[in-house]
Amino acid sequence: MHALPFVVAFAAALVLAPALRRTLDEEGLVRENFRGNRLPFPFGVLIVFSAVIALVVVAPLDQLTDGDVLMPELGIVALYALGVAFLGLADDVLSGASRGWRGHGAAVLGGRFSTGALKAVGSLGLALLVLRGRDDYLLSVVVLVLATNLFNLLDLRPGRAVKAFVLLGAGLTLGAWDVDPLWAVGLLAAPVLVAGVYDVRERAMLGDTGSNLIGALGGLWLVLTLSTTGLAVSAAVLLVITAYGEFRSLNAVIERTPVLRHLDSIGRPDA
Repeated sequence: MHALPFVVAFAAALVLAPALRRTLDEEGLVRENFRGNRLPFPFGVLIVFSAVIALVVVAPLDQLTDGDVLMPELGIVALYALGVAFLGLADDVLSGASRGWRGHGAAVLGGRFSTGALKAVGSLGLALLVLRGRDDYLLSVVVLVLATNLFNLLDLRPGRAVKAFVLLGAGLTLGAWDVDPLWAVGLLAAPVLVAGVYDVRERAMLGDTGSNLIGALGGLWLVLTLSTTGLAVSAAVLLVITAYGEFRSLNAVIERTPVLRHLDSIGRPDA
């Protein structure tokens, strides 16, 4: 029964996606991608819309079955992921030219409003809230916030963030041999797969709404799966990658590494 939210949310996303894409395009909600093509944006809202619609079905069923449908962790997952999605949407609507933590910090020091800085502080506040009570509290917060930001850094090419999320989830599920964390994030993770097809085929752009939400789900998956030692290793890896991304180009690393370049190109129209 715990798989039901995943299935229902996936079905909702399949139904909603074509209409949402068409509506964004007709309303002029578009943005240029790296090729200069103007695509419906921010398509990441599909993930939120599908999840909340799925709740109309699965929440009453959970009540009727005495809690056999929704995982206990869903409250934590939903609060953090939806909060981060809202911060990403604000960035999509109000963002300026500054990029990266250094750029956003410079904007704040210059007396300007920075949606990037708002995302960083807001994500931290949400993480500090939802992870209260854990023995590895601060370590879990670090992993969650860094993962949320990293997927935003990755989202410079179509489908990249979604592919990284799928690989991370598969690795965690097979490595721990535990599907409970998958079902805990499943209500929001299932629509990611549908949105990801549109993203990788360059039919729509996720925006920060989508990439930050995907990062939030990835971070939550790590926190719900790993031991304290695993979280410490993850924190170190995430910190190194994030620091590198602030001073160098992660995109350049992917482009010059054959295996990563191949994985990155799979599914794109020019692949």
